[in-house]
Amino acid sequence: MKAVRLIACAALPLLLPACALQTPPAWVTATSPSQWFAPLPAPQPVEGLPHKGTLTDLTRWWQQQGDPLLVELIAAAQAVSPTVASARARIEQARATRVAAGAALLPALDASASVSRGRSQQSFGPGPVPISTSSQAGLQASWEIDLFGGKLAGRDAASERLAGAQALWHDARVSVAAEVATQYQSLRTCRQLEAVTAADATSRGETARLSGLSTGAGFTAPATDALARASAAEASSRATQQRALCELDIKALVALTGLAEPDIRQKVALAHAPPAQVAMIYIASLPADTLAQRPDVFNAAREVAAASAEVGSAQAERYPRLSLSGSIGNTRVRSGGVSSTLDTWSIGPLALTLPLFDGDRRAAHVDAAVARYEEAAALYRARVRQAVREVEEALVNLQSTEARSEDARLAAEGYRAAFTGTEARYKSGLGSLFELEDARRTLLAAETGLLSLQRERANAWVALYRATGGGWSAADSGPASATAARP
Repeated sequence: MKAVRLIACAALPLLLPACALQTPPAWVTATSPSQWFAPLPAPQPVEGLPHKGTLTDLTRWWQQQGDPLLVELIAAAQAVSPTVASARARIEQARATRVAAGAALLPALDASASVSRGRSQQSFGPGPVPISTSSQAGLQASWEIDLFGGKLAGRDAASERLAGAQALWHDARVSVAAEVATQYQSLRTCRQLEAVTAADATSRGETARLSGLSTGAGFTAPATDALARASAAEASSRATQQRALCELDIKALVALTGLAEPDIRQKVALAHAPPAQVAMIYIASLPADTLAQRPDVFNAAREVAAASAEVGSAQAERYPRLSLSGSIGNTRVRSGGVSSTLDTWSIGPLALTLPLFDGDRRAAHVDAAVARYEEAAALYRARVRQAVREVEEALVNLQSTEARSEDARLAAEGYRAAFTGTEARYKSGLGSLFELEDARRTLLAAETGLLSLQRERANAWVALYRATGGGWSAADSGPASATAARP
């Protein structure tokens, strides 16, 4: 048997090259456009950008918006968000998994100790049977030598997933910030619309009052008075509905931030109106550069690398395993006043295990690992396509809102002037109530459209900020064994 082991150990180095692991590539290519087809935001001087054209300052984009309350709400939401908490927990799980995978490469050492006391009946000899005390202590060591790199591949897979988990934590924080900013902008716009609808309701109510007086004096037809009262009731209903929508926005902010509702109401009431949204976000001219800033794309690439390493780990299970063990022990026996001590140590056996038959269990594990790798590669390519879509959509929305902004402003100003003139003609008896209500309805639609367009543009900036990764870069992902794979 000893000769067989020696021969096997001697021949093992010769077998290693023939059994080298054949893993799929740790990174895959994904088709991305050579340029952005949607129009990029109008170029501005670098000094005019809130982030000065660098990703480092882009991470502080919210502080550059000129609204301290928005920054406070985002910080509060990130502190209580279950999404961020889950991402943080996944980082700790991935870190623990990497530690366990790295420990599998090292020898294991266990200590044991035992004490026993008893009396054994002797079959011969006079006198009482003495009581004996026996104590044992020892160390046992074992080490499975990673001949084919299976355990090393497992550790690499765990490291890749840790890097991906750290990137997803940043992605979760950016998502929460974007959600809070969108909800906050919705509340701001809702308050402005509330003021518009309240003023419209007041104006229509005054018109209905004057129409009622005129009808009572016999100067206005009852049908005209009915129209004025109907218009006032409609405006009042619209104003009530708008106030309810603002209340819903308040409730949503309470749920997102975890702050007390009275506090949020007070902060919103005292906050100054933020300046117009002019902050520009730097967009790399090459889509590949922009996509490399996306933490979700980075995580998808790390999943591919981890799946590749797991294929190698599964393949290593099909090859021979070499293990080494050893022990050191001390045994002490005291019986009848006489003590004896025995020290032992051993190295070995050096055991080589050859898998012969397992019903294709190990081969099935390899096939499953390859299937998971193919799935990870497909998901990575899909994530790249989705990232391109999100950036393109945000750019289209920005261009659309920018192109419509001036027209919407001019339309609101024109309809305001037309309404003022029609109202003056109506009060002087030269215009009809039908003309006044038509002008009022058109003005309300124009003012509502202008405010909605401003909210849409602000949301488009937030969407672009999120689509470009929120200022993340691969250097922020934490320790990892691999670098970011560019699509």
